[in-house]
Amino acid sequence: MKAPIVLTPYDPIWADLFETERSAMERIDLGWFSAIHHVGSTAIPGIAAKPIIDILVALRCDEDGSACAEAMLQLGYEYRGDGGIPGRYYYRKGNPHTHHVHMWVENHPDYKRHLRFRDYLRSHPEEASAYEALKRELAGRFVSDTLSYSQAKNEFCLRIDALARKQV
Repeated sequence: MKAPIVLTPYDPIWADLFETERSAMERIDLGWFSAIHHVGSTAIPGIAAKPIIDILVALRCDEDGSACAEAMLQLGYEYRGDGGIPGRYYYRKGNPHTHHVHMWVENHPDYKRHLRFRDYLRSHPEEASAYEALKRELAGRFVSDTLSYSQAKNEFCLRIDALARKQV
């Protein structure tokens, strides 16, 4: 049986955990990365989240996503191909998972979408609260079905992306 989806209250240590990983990634970078960002719910102060640090990396060129696999392995990351999302290079760390790394070339629409979503929720606390409430409801409904949990958030995420695009 899969582990249940557990949301924990916001923890300021999440930002420190991200900074530790960013520093480690910068040390192994051989020119692959043009930016490293903290994204996902742990990057939105004040809201509950699954305690997994999501890291977004801008690649200088597409091939760099797999070229860095051996160096990422030295940091404890397992390369998982695209993880079901075309154009992405996906890495994860920990058992259970504590970190996810999502890599795209900087001009990829999904790269920009992650940043817009994070930035919009950071600057709109009422929407961040609504997102937390949705996640709590879905975690109760889907219990340990992470795929359905993620898919059920899509409509909300698309709405936030549309709002964020209007602000740009």
